[in-house]
Amino acid sequence: MARPPRPSEHEDPVFDFDEAAEIDAGVADERHFFSEQAGKASALKKRAVKTAAPAATEPEAHYHGHRERLRSRFKESGDTALADYELLELLLFRLIPRRDTKPIAKALIARFGTLGGVLGAPAPLLTEVKGVGEAVASDLKLIGAAAHRMLKSELRGKQVLASWSSVIDYCHAAMAYEAREQFRILFLDKRNALIADEVQGRGTVDHTPVYTREVVKRALELSATALILVHNHPSGDPTPSRADIDMTKKIIESAKPLGITVHDHIIIGRDGHASLKGLRLI
Repeated sequence: MARPPRPSEHEDPVFDFDEAAEIDAGVADERHFFSEQAGKASALKKRAVKTAAPAATEPEAHYHGHRERLRSRFKESGDTALADYELLELLLFRLIPRRDTKPIAKALIARFGTLGGVLGAPAPLLTEVKGVGEAVASDLKLIGAAAHRMLKSELRGKQVLASWSSVIDYCHAAMAYEAREQFRILFLDKRNALIADEVQGRGTVDHTPVYTREVVKRALELSATALILVHNHPSGDPTPSRADIDMTKKIIESAKPLGITVHDHIIIGRDGHASLKGLRLI
């Protein structure tokens, strides 16, 4: 039998279209198979996620029950049912919601003595207590300012001499915990109602310069007819010094010819106050 002629080197190879079609069909079937298997795997994965047991929730922090008990006591009996540190805890609940605030409240009271001492303390000193950052210190100062403003509103439009305890409370809140001495004047009208409350000077830990002329000048500018002088002793001891007494007498002598009366000079300490009039020193 004669053999078919061998293709020449220069002739194009014969392309079998039937064979190529079979190859393409096989590749397509293989791709479809893998695509189908991937789809099934994805569906199984989604179904497993849906039917899986829910993740265990984080156990409730131990202090949550304590917080609710404190809130209940305050709601039922008011602040008288709570110690200073517990009332401070109630404030800190809002400021530090995810921490046990009892140790922080106790540390603040231990450092500054009372709730008033905490709210009156300078922000840099507050941040020295572990757990108190700048934001919390700022919020505590805001609460202190609101309390101070409330006390001041109690004096507005009232005869100050008839609300003496309110005057002392206000001055104590404003000055008792200042780290430096400050000299404050309450200017009163002819009915002894408060016209203005101004800090006339700030000094060192044990001295504040007071200028009699400036005191009298400001009283005339405000048309004040009476004054109550106030300053603090950062040492905590409100006992008046010889310099305090002499300065007060000098202001009285300068103001009297102008029809301005000095009712008293109050010295504020952390644990109390002293009245020069009450001590019969003026």
